[in-house]
Amino acid sequence: MIVHDTPLNSYYASTSWIINITIRKDNWALTKTIQSLSFCTIPNDGFFEGIELIVTSSTTPSNGDKVVIHYYGRLAAKQGWRFDSTYDHKDQNGEPLPFEFVLGSGKVISGIESAVRSMKVGGIRRVVIPPSQGYQNTSQQPIPPNFFDRQRLFTTIFNPTRLANGEGSTLIFDIELVSLRRRRKL
Repeated sequence: MIVHDTPLNSYYASTSWIINITIRKDNWALTKTIQSLSFCTIPNDGFFEGIELIVTSSTTPSNGDKVVIHYYGRLAAKQGWRFDSTYDHKDQNGEPLPFEFVLGSGKVISGIESAVRSMKVGGIRRVVIPPSQGYQNTSQQPIPPNFFDRQRLFTTIFNPTRLANGEGSTLIFDIELVSLRRRRKL
């Protein structure tokens, strides 16, 4: 799936896609088919759009909160090549390790921070992140732990020819907000 300047809702409406998402938790999997898409506009320095795959009525995080997410990251420029997924990172018991970060810290690409900021705990959202909201340097998280995946990601995103032509790499992330821990008030 490659999305350039077409708004996400126009893109999906014109292709009449059906999205299948598989949610894995505690040794069980639920496959949900989503035919009626719920779009959201995500404010940032520029706006970008997302699709609400699962919406809950829980709380949303604020800057300074520690958030825990699962994600599945793909590059639109490589025909949807999956460069990383928290479900591939396992602890000593073989359980998937979620990704944790402090919202607003600036250590994570801004597109993920913006998407998570308006999510509710338990919600799942697919976002198409434009290059301006994606990786700006090789220290921004999340970074694939596998050397070859990391090299392929960065050589695609920071390819001098692509950058000279004004092209960047659009990222596609499925994000689940697993939990949050409120920052302590002083």
